[in-house]
Amino acid sequence: MKARGQSGRVRGSVVFGAALLLALAGLIWLGDGVPEVLGRGDAAPLFDLPRLASTVSDGDPRIALEDLRGKVVLVNFWATWCKPCEDEMPAMQTLYEALNGRAFELVAVSVDETAAEVEEFQERMALQFPIVLDPDQEVSAAYQTMGFPESVLVGADGRVVERYVGPRDWDAPAHRRRIEKLIESASGGG
Repeated sequence: MKARGQSGRVRGSVVFGAALLLALAGLIWLGDGVPEVLGRGDAAPLFDLPRLASTVSDGDPRIALEDLRGKVVLVNFWATWCKPCEDEMPAMQTLYEALNGRAFELVAVSVDETAAEVEEFQERMALQFPIVLDPDQEVSAAYQTMGFPESVLVGADGRVVERYVGPRDWDAPAHRRRIEKLIESASGGG
């Protein structure tokens, strides 16, 4: 009796999984075919978002990706309620400090609903890099994020170099070297 019950549960799980996959495929299917996932070599979707007031250092209250052309840009999608996002922030701050002033920009795109919660988080974490607000998650959707945190490394040419799903140790030598090589290539140094 026990084995039969487990077998039924396994069969039910397989049926549920197959139904879920079919439902997801149906959601993705858009008439003419399945849209391609944003990936390496694709043009990074442009955005123009308001900055968190406490991160405005040059007087410009907005950041537009198009204005950053010529720089390597790490676009990080995150939320204050996301523990893995919080865990990777110190390493992002370290990376930002190490590369600040070079042809590099780090833009943290918060999907939180209000600026107040993001400001409190920014102050508590002592973050100095630019933070922009995407409460309607329009930019997050354009980048086809699957969760938070998720980051997209954009080359100086405005094309996606890499996408990273989940938290990263951004101050690790491998990440820093990769970004530095991109900066050197963009400035004609390699």
